[in-house]
Amino acid sequence: MTGIVILNYNDSKTTSTMLDSVSVFKSLDHIIVVDNASTDSSVEVLKKYESKKIDIIVNKENKGYSYGNNVGIRYLREKYKCDKVFISNPDITVSEDTLKILIKDLDKVDVVAPVISQLGENIKGWKLPSFKKEINTITSNRLFKNESIYSDDYYEDELNIVEVVSGCFFGINDSVLKKVNDFDEGTFLYFEENILGYKLKEKNIKTYVDNSVTVTHNLSVSVDKNIKKYKKYKILMNSLFYYEKNILKSNIFRRVILKFFYFVMLVLLKIKNIGGRS
Repeated sequence: MTGIVILNYNDSKTTSTMLDSVSVFKSLDHIIVVDNASTDSSVEVLKKYESKKIDIIVNKENKGYSYGNNVGIRYLREKYKCDKVFISNPDITVSEDTLKILIKDLDKVDVVAPVISQLGENIKGWKLPSFKKEINTITSNRLFKNESIYSDDYYEDELNIVEVVSGCFFGINDSVLKKVNDFDEGTFLYFEENILGYKLKEKNIKTYVDNSVTVTHNLSVSVDKNIKKYKKYKILMNSLFYYEKNILKSNIFRRVILKFFYFVMLVLLKIKNIGGRS
């Protein structure tokens, strides 16, 4: 059986649009919408979609992306015994033909994502971040060339191995989720994909992108609506340092260097008066 988890926070309009589309997909057995403690009328709006196929779960507290998705994953596992799970942002446009291809892929591989079309670019997965890439993340790509992207000629097959795929939409076998204990709930937002990619690689589980299919992502609709830039940056940094300390278990010297760049950026952001006005 195949299920999908859609995470909602204060964005019932976007989530409703997706539900109107995917609810008629015969290839989907169950759709789980997890409302992450919305403060607007989301629950009231989304509850109208409840059916034999669609379940609406309401979290009492917003504990972030990983926690919210895990609620949906475990619900699919325990109630419906779904063996194939798709994780999706609500701002995704996907056709049933695309979904059918990805479901078939999961008969052959453990983790698969389509090409993600967003802001005029095609995202096809990336490499786990190097130390230089993390400095770039902190400094908004000011210092080093981006080494985390595979070259275009790397994607020569229909299915290509990548280290990380975008968390906005991908499919994974539930047996694999069990092996890595689902999403790591140590972060609130950001770096979930890298953490998952690292854990999968540790267990020699390969991740693929299917170059034959594409979904469209209206980037960060919910995030941009609800989190100001300065706060969003601090959340990103908290996730990066969690990844460094708890996942990579990097040495203190490396973390001190990253902290240095972080504090420099905080000063620059305050000088520009970005916080509180964006």
